[in-house]
This record gives sequence, C-alpha cells and structure tokens, in this order.
Amino acid sequence: MKWRVVLAVFLISVLIIEYGICQRVESKPKTKAEKRPNGKSKTGKGEEKALAPKPKADQSYLTQVVNKGKFQKVGDTLTIQVGDTLELRCKGNPVQWTVPAYLQEDDEGRLRMFQHESYGTLILANATSPDTGEYICYPMYCEDKDCRKEYDKAVKVFVFFSDPQELFVPSSDYYEVIQLRTNWPTVLPCQVTSPLAKVTLHQEFPPMEVKVDGTEISFDVKKGYTIHRPKQHHAGSLYCIASLGNLRQSSTKYMLIYVNYPTAPPSPVIQASSETVTVGKNLQVTCTVVGEQDVVVDFTWEYPGQKIGRPLYTQDSVQTVQVDGQNRQRSETVLQVDEFREVDQGIYTCTAQNLEGSRSASTSVKVQSAGTTTRPKKHKKDTQ
Repeated sequence: MKWRVVLAVFLISVLIIEYGICQRVESKPKTKAEKRPNGKSKTGKGEEKALAPKPKADQSYLTQVVNKGKFQKVGDTLTIQVGDTLELRCKGNPVQWTVPAYLQEDDEGRLRMFQHESYGTLILANATSPDTGEYICYPMYCEDKDCRKEYDKAVKVFVFFSDPQELFVPSSDYYEVIQLRTNWPTVLPCQVTSPLAKVTLHQEFPPMEVKVDGTEISFDVKKGYTIHRPKQHHAGSLYCIASLGNLRQSSTKYMLIYVNYPTAPPSPVIQASSETVTVGKNLQVTCTVVGEQDVVVDFTWEYPGQKIGRPLYTQDSVQTVQVDGQNRQRSETVLQVDEFREVDQGIYTCTAQNLEGSRSASTSVKVQSAGTTTRPKKHKKDTQ
C-alpha cells in the first residue's frame, strides 16, 4: 500500500514539472527572424515595400504683390488702374520676361526686372493705358552659361490698365492699313483698356454696324476682332466703338485691302524651242505656270547672254484654261534670243514668284555650227 502512495506522488510531480516547462516555452517572445506559417516574417520584412511617389517638378506661377507682404495668385487677366504700380513675381531661377511692344520700345524708366534666389520680379511703375497687353514669364533651362527659354512652362497674364478717359489703347495713326489674305485670318486689334467695355464693329462707307456671328467674325477682349476667312466683301474702312457707362469712343480706322493670296509658290515649267541651235538662228525659251486664278505671277530670267550685256526680250501673257474641268490661270513668259551665237549656249533659268514664294526651273541649250548638220536618228524596225 505504501509503495502505491509513493508512485502516485511521483507521477503527480512529473506532471507538474512538464506543465511548468510548457508554460515557459509558450511565453518566450519570438525573435525578429521568426516567420509566420505563410512564410512571411511577423515584422513584415518579407512584404513588398510600397514605392514612394515621385515628387512633381516645380511649376512656375505668377503672383501679384498687392500690398507689402500680401500676395495673390493671378489668373488669365488682371485689371490695374492707370497710375498704379504693377508688381509680378514668377517662381524660378532664372526667369525671363516678355512685355507688350510699347514697353519694349520705350519704358521711360518705369519698368524694372530683378532676379532673386527663387523667383523673378517685374515692377511697372506709374502705369499707362498703352501698357495694356500680355506679360509672359519664361523659366530658363541652363547648361553652364548656355540658357534657353522653356516655352512649354511659360506662364502669362493679360493686364488691362483701365483709364476712365481712354477706352481704347491710344494710337498715333489715324488709319492703319491691313491686308486681307485669303489664306490667313485677319485681326483688327481694337484693344480696349477695360474688359468691361462693350465693343461693336462698324463700317465707314456705307455707315453700318458689321454683324459679328462668332464664326465668320469673332471678338476676343484680349485680341480684338478676327475675320477668320477673309473675302472680297470684307474690304473697306472699318472701326470699333467702345462704350462703358456714359463714355463712348471710336477706335483707329482700319483700311482693309483684299489680296488674293495663293496657297503655294508657283511651279514653273521651262522648255526651249530646241536643245541645239545653229549659229545665227533664233531661240525661244518658254516658262509656264498653271495655278490659281487672279494671282499675280512675276517672272525673272538668268541666261548666258547676260554676261556680255545681251538685252532681255520677253513676251508675257495670262489666260484662263480648263484643267480637270476647273478654270485655272496660265501665266507664261517667252524669252527671245535672236541670232543665236556661241556665247548664248548654256543654262537658261526661269524663276516664278507670287506672294507665297518663288520656285525656279532650268534647261540647257547647246550651239551648233552652221556647217554641221544633225542627222535624224534611225529607228530600229520592229521585229515580229
């Protein structure tokens, strides 16, 4: 009986010892290298690191200095009263400014530009209405001492210098002549000093207001009126009228002259009456251009006889011809060389020019002595 009690006590002691060891093992902290069942470490070192977003490139922007220590970001346009000071800041180093043409010609010492460590400053003192226009800041890209404008990063603002006595930017010209080109939009500046002014377009003779439909003719307060597809009926004397409150004023008069501009330079074709000319015979070299109607084409010649002072004799003509069922204009000039001599052999070049440009064509003419005869080429008989 006694040995049974001893055995029971022994077994209980063993169980108590094993239980204590298990508790110590479970409470032992896991090391950093210990991994979870899915193969990833508990600390997350096995996880992929998230890529940090790339910092965006610094963008230039314009701010206006309103008061000392007070700034505001500018939009597309800005209105300043005549007599006030305009101060703009542009982020970047270095930067370069572009100002309206009036200030480029003569700023009377009112315009100053400074470059600071991280921005450029433009200051225009005692502003006047002719200062109205676009102000552009260009960040510069520099390699050593070589710098160039970064046009794609340019920032700009159109500044109106409002004058209670002048609704239009003053001009020294009473009339301004503008060409109406058939292949290019025409702009009538009519530049106002206030974006609030109401502007209308008028014809002088006969006096009437010109319809502005936004398609054929449109208006932009920063540009003026644009005739998008000039036609002959747009020609004449036009002007603008601006009104703001009780003030109503007329602009400079614009004399519009219609010019039928070609779409491309002419393409001359040159041909000599003969490639080989006998001494004493006459030579004719013809230069022809077929193109758009009502387009003036001017011809000039270069020929060997110029070297000895042989005068230029030409016959010019213009006529309408049918090409592929359409009316086209054929302009032609014929160079006459009487009593051909040895000095007349060489290269004959015709240059045709219109308002869009010029092109040339050449041909070569050789001399043949009077005692030499040219045998006709024998054609081989066809063999069947």
